[in-house]
Amino acid sequence: MDVKVDSRVFNEIYLKNALRNDRRIQIYFGGSSSGKSYFIIGQRTVLDILAGQRNYLICRNTGSTISHSVWNELVSAINTMNLEAIFHFNKTDRVITCLLNQKQVIFKGLDDVQKIKSIKPLDGVITDIVIEEATELVSMSIIKDLIKRQRGKCNVKKRLTLIFNPILQSHFIYKEFFLGFWADNGDQFQANDEISIMKTTYKDNLRFLTEEDCDDLENESDLYYYNVYTLGNWGVLGNLIFKNWTTEHIDPALRASFDNHRHGGDWGFAKDPFAYIKLHYDKTRKKIYLLNEIYAPELTNEEAADLIRPYCGTDRVVFDSSEPKSIFEFTNKYHINAVSAKKGAGSVIQGIRWLQSQEIIIDSPLQNAINEFSMYKFKENRQGEVLPLPVDKNNHIIDSTRYATEGDIVESPGPVSIRM
Repeated sequence: MDVKVDSRVFNEIYLKNALRNDRRIQIYFGGSSSGKSYFIIGQRTVLDILAGQRNYLICRNTGSTISHSVWNELVSAINTMNLEAIFHFNKTDRVITCLLNQKQVIFKGLDDVQKIKSIKPLDGVITDIVIEEATELVSMSIIKDLIKRQRGKCNVKKRLTLIFNPILQSHFIYKEFFLGFWADNGDQFQANDEISIMKTTYKDNLRFLTEEDCDDLENESDLYYYNVYTLGNWGVLGNLIFKNWTTEHIDPALRASFDNHRHGGDWGFAKDPFAYIKLHYDKTRKKIYLLNEIYAPELTNEEAADLIRPYCGTDRVVFDSSEPKSIFEFTNKYHINAVSAKKGAGSVIQGIRWLQSQEIIIDSPLQNAINEFSMYKFKENRQGEVLPLPVDKNNHIIDSTRYATEGDIVESPGPVSIRM
């Protein structure tokens, strides 16, 4: 079968540097809206599968995020190339198969290591592993384990690819791959025989962006977010809101003893995710244990209700009050005991102040909660001046935690603590 694809759907900078790149380790990082995920996860994967020599394993840290992120990237690329007739889509098992040659793309969350170990494509071996949002990972050991899964003979060089926005310079990826290798000299593509690193920003993808897309990035007022998401530079944070939290594996026996549960939720659909948190509050010891989370974009209310029901049961769930219709639907149609957060003038700062006075323990699998508590910060203008207001980003789980504990929050004297 002769397959033809319009070349205008591709970004030339990725065709030049990424399409035929066969380095063992490949890193694509930089700013938002640069097109890196769409090309690597979508377009390059499709072209490689069509060539008939590669099978892909595409991962994110948690499996629940796959259906609304990397899966959609690949399906969108297939549809844009008008190739949907030659692929079979098994969304239940998260496998896409090319009907021409039986090569496959398999999607897995890294929160289920045992299933990763048993992966076997229909024809051949896993040649390519791609990790989207690689900064969600918490240790280099996960990457090393994945490399071990690429066993078996094949006729192409095996590759492991990481894609991410460079959120924190303290991340292990910076220490493992960038120190002593990457030079911020304006050269977008730097490589040796085994590793390549490519940096792109929205300016490398202008042909596929609207004027509004570009304005949103250029008009970012916060210095950190401008550096990371507009300029694509590694982030450095010094004005974090929360430093009173830790992560640990919460022992099942301890979890079973918890009997003072709270539940909170934050609405979202497109760019903003729907978020939900289940926690236990030890009032005597002033400890909050974050136990379960849901964090996904593009969920219908029915899908969201089905996801949280196993965790909340008939318990009350306190939601952001901005969507009374959704709260009504959750309560009357999907039988979730949903109520509106009380909110009000000063409630965000009051909630932050109270949460700062508690000890917060996050169960180690809750990567989205960990990310948010790692990054939630006070506003900082372009001159680097810190303002006593939180940035309204990376706070969906945090807001859900405030809503869940609103009945416990009491006014504390003194201003919100800015910890440098």
